[in-house]
Order: sequence, then structure tokens, then C-alpha cells
Amino acid sequence: MKAAEIRELSSEQLQAKLQETRAELFNLRFQMATSQLDNTARLGQVKKDIARIQTEMRARELKALN
Repeated sequence: MKAAEIRELSSEQLQAKLQETRAELFNLRFQMATSQLDNTARLGQVKKDIARIQTEMRARELKALN
């Protein structure tokens, strides 16, 4: 997911997307532990998506304070 796509989402959609990506990360870690994960690079992508979402949420929080 690109940063521009994340900026277009509403706050509620960001929360939902964050929960969704965290669930995906959990599933990927589980697959990796059981040696069923084919694309190990997906772990890094999902982690970066989570970081992008959290960054946008924090930026909105700071903007609301000013």
C-alpha cells in the first residue's frame, strides 16, 4: 500500500486497515513458523504498511492538536 493511498482513507478506515494488516502479519508469522510461507518478503511489506498507517494516524493526531 502506498502512502498516497493511506492519506486518502478516513480515520475509521485507517483503524480497520490497521487491524486487517496486523491480522495478516500474525497469519504470516504463523505460516513462517510452520514452514508454509512461500513469499518471505511479504512480512517486510506488511510491517512497512503497518508503520505507514501508524505514521499517518499520528500525523492526523498532531494536526488536530494544533
